[in-house]
Amino acid sequence: IDVNECTSENPCTQTCVNTYGSFLCRCEPGYELEADGVNCSDMDECSFSEFLCQHECVNGPGSYYCICPSGYNLLDDSRSCQDINECEIRNFTCTPQQTCFNIPGEYKCLDPVRCEEPYIHINENRCMCPAENAGCRDQPFTILYRVMDMVSGRSVPSDIFQMQATTRYPGAYYIFQIKSGNEGREFYMR
Repeated sequence: IDVNECTSENPCTQTCVNTYGSFLCRCEPGYELEADGVNCSDMDECSFSEFLCQHECVNGPGSYYCICPSGYNLLDDSRSCQDINECEIRNFTCTPQQTCFNIPGEYKCLDPVRCEEPYIHINENRCMCPAENAGCRDQPFTILYRVMDMVSGRSVPSDIFQMQATTRYPGAYYIFQIKSGNEGREFYMR
């Protein structure tokens, strides 16, 4: 008569399967059978692939879980991270005069546009140099400030924005140039 080792002495650390004249040990999901054929040790799922989690994989007993960096939420698939738009959910510390601008993982408080002499403030993003002011003779008539969200992962090179000169003012000439912010030569004009 076969002796059922699983009920009499159960040598396995997890699951015991009785066989004729012997037994087999099995491990629960997330564990692997050690060389002794009896003990089970935790399987490090994170070491199998770097693509299990979008950001960081954390191994746990018999399983793993994904975590996201600060400023991101873990999505329902339990592996992908999505940026938290602090400006949209009003979770920011900007003053009423500042504008909240969402950036990946955080946000920035943008100060209102300030016009430098001889320019005067026309509206929230435009400065004008009055024609009657002698200091405006060789200056641009207006300066317009725009804040643009550039999504990462776009193919390059690509057009970011387009400006067009107008023929409204006879004898006017236009100079387009990148004044600052291009120290690394990432941008160019055409």
